[in-house]
Amino acid sequence: MSRVFVCAFAIAGFAMAAEAADLDVGSIKDPLPENLSWQGVTLYGAIDVGYAYQTNGTPLGRKISGLEFTPNSTTKNLTGRSISTMDHSNLTQSFIGVKVEEELGSGWKAIARLESGFVPLSGDITDGCKSFVDNAGKPYAQQNSSGDTNRCGQFLNGPAYAGLSNAAYGTLTLGRQSSLQQSNMRDYDPFAFSYAFSLFGYSGTAGGSGSTQVGAWDNSVKYIYNLGPAYAAVMYTTGGDGTGGFGDSYGANLGITYRGLSVDGVYTKEHGAVNLSSTANELPGFPLAASISDNEAWSIMGKYQHTLDGGLKDDIPGGKLTLYGGYSHIDVSNPKSLVGPGHTTNGEYLIGNGTSATGSPDNNAFTTTKLLQFIWTGIKPPCPEANSMS
Repeated sequence: MSRVFVCAFAIAGFAMAAEAADLDVGSIKDPLPENLSWQGVTLYGAIDVGYAYQTNGTPLGRKISGLEFTPNSTTKNLTGRSISTMDHSNLTQSFIGVKVEEELGSGWKAIARLESGFVPLSGDITDGCKSFVDNAGKPYAQQNSSGDTNRCGQFLNGPAYAGLSNAAYGTLTLGRQSSLQQSNMRDYDPFAFSYAFSLFGYSGTAGGSGSTQVGAWDNSVKYIYNLGPAYAAVMYTTGGDGTGGFGDSYGANLGITYRGLSVDGVYTKEHGAVNLSSTANELPGFPLAASISDNEAWSIMGKYQHTLDGGLKDDIPGGKLTLYGGYSHIDVSNPKSLVGPGHTTNGEYLIGNGTSATGSPDNNAFTTTKLLQFIWTGIKPPCPEANSMS
């Protein structure tokens, strides 16, 4: 768990501070171990469950990560229903994972990470594509929450990669990995990609360089090299059926971290990206309605962390005040290589026009290039050190 949770709980409990002033928590023993590691293998995860109320929304489904938190980013015509429900994955996707760090000698280290997101209220693997299937053919007033995502029922729907790392030669990994664009936007988002509070977290358009389905790249190779405070990364995937992108994609990242200041520049090019359409015209039993696009994006992001040292009244010694900012420019256009019927996206879901068994996905949805621009800034206040969290 990260300090984001500590901040969230600290803010939520601020109003009760006076009543709790006399409570001595120092004597309370944490029953959980610091970590679950053995022989370089660590089991980790997070379960995020809470309560939510919306004055205008759709009921909670079984397959997707929580309610539709950002109505302005959905294509549904919300019908004024008030929603009161237990909810989940508000601060982060609930998940379980395993990571490996094994020393090989001569400075080399074997690394790996396997992760699966799930719905803690139902026990189902997160499956955004199935949420579209469940709502197919239903009027808006009868639909529940749904959303396009690259988590479509795969057992390993999160990171799933392995590789080698060396301080002198860099890090090389292969498998299913977040794109460079998505990785950096997560790091430079003041809300840490929270599904409930961050537009970047709930809507994967920005992190996917225009298409949520390619926020994670299957069959990819990523290389990262560090030189003092500077670093560089390149990434490539061949794409193909079942990956969310039918053509190859590539990206590059240059960055620097120096005395609390971090700046990253990212370029991404994606071919044949899948964009699932609204369920309004989707009919039961047919391949999912989708459009195909070629995406190009470049972004510049930065943050500055100032460590407090007791100079301000009631500040937290050692706490960090963080300032964020960034700009992302994304062009979405028709694909150069057309995608016909019979092809699949993440989780092996067939895609088409949504109204016939043999229809092709829409290859002409962007006759004029769609321009997306994101500008953001934010401040994260200092949080207490969380020595008992991992």
